[in-house]
Amino acid sequence: MPQAKTRAIIALALFASLISFAKFSSCESSGWATPDQYVHACYSDIPALFGERGLSKGDWAYSNGADSVEYPVITGSVMWAFAQITPSGDDSIKNYFHINIFSLALLFILISLIVFKMRPEFSYLYPLAPAGIASLYINWDLWAIISMIGAIYWFDRKKLDLSALALGISISTKFMPIFLLFPIMFIFMRRNQLRGSVRYLVITALTFAAINLPVYLTTPEGWLRFYQLNLLRGSDWGSLWYALTSLGVNLPSLNYLSILLLLIGFAAIAIYILELRNTPSLASLSFIVLATVMCASKVYSPQYALWLIPLAVIALSDKRDLHAFWIWQGAEVIYHIAIWQHLAGVTGAKFGLPLYGYALITLLRIVATIYLIAIFVRRGLAGGTQGPLAHRSLREFLFESGNAYP
Repeated sequence: MPQAKTRAIIALALFASLISFAKFSSCESSGWATPDQYVHACYSDIPALFGERGLSKGDWAYSNGADSVEYPVITGSVMWAFAQITPSGDDSIKNYFHINIFSLALLFILISLIVFKMRPEFSYLYPLAPAGIASLYINWDLWAIISMIGAIYWFDRKKLDLSALALGISISTKFMPIFLLFPIMFIFMRRNQLRGSVRYLVITALTFAAINLPVYLTTPEGWLRFYQLNLLRGSDWGSLWYALTSLGVNLPSLNYLSILLLLIGFAAIAIYILELRNTPSLASLSFIVLATVMCASKVYSPQYALWLIPLAVIALSDKRDLHAFWIWQGAEVIYHIAIWQHLAGVTGAKFGLPLYGYALITLLRIVATIYLIAIFVRRGLAGGTQGPLAHRSLREFLFESGNAYP
């Protein structure tokens, strides 16, 4: 029976990846021309950046200064490595696209199997989630997601060194998983494991340094580009701030406001963690944390659904919560259509979604995400509050911690 279920998950993931391939390959004949790639919702960063970042010429991903790739080191290395094995010629862009999406399909299948191992009763939701299928080949996110899911899997099974190593790799691939250190530190606090938290941080930091330092020392300008762009960028597609601005609500100092909203969200999460009767698992907290980050950030790209879907699936614990999952997926699919139809309109298509409509759908997506967060929080609190470690002070944590690793 377990083997039959495993084969079923593989089949579902393969089927979903093929559906996604059909969606994204529809623009190959036009060479991903604009606005056609938006009209048919088949835009992908993969062919777009192949030429724009010098990869088609064989350039190292971080050697072009301000024109270097705008991603952390492992993602940039993957982009460069696949460019090196891409056959040259008139079809080089298509070849590069096919090589990359083949690797992404394999990663998608592997993540499906990990999710099955972590939450078998709901694992079918991951490959069948429509927003995931729609976004599968937009970017290289799955390279970071698989190591992030591995970090969560090993952390909840007390294989903490492996978890820290995987998290360091994930942060070096896409920076988003760094926010998981927040719930991880609180879980260590609830377990009374100060030395464990320090060891975990050190392993994560050393892994990140070992991967990043060689690139930083040899091509510092290219390495810094990702971090500079994220610090200096204004409100961008999909964000709460972009939607409000589009609706005429002009807010000054967006950088400070987004940080303030994120800090408020983290403070609420900290209170939630401390109010739980039992020490929570990282799997149960990860969706709440990353979804909060995405709702507060200055950009909320359509492919961010790829990060949240596996986290939502492994956080599910009751069939009564499935309605919230599907409401959220419905909002994600509506947004996925809206972003491309809005971009089609502003790039010369005959028809498109006006800015006002796009802004309202952006807010709908954020509300649906917050609703699923609330469902998970309510389910967690239903298990009881004010446990024996719920109100330990930081001073008690620092001076009464026992051995770090079990």
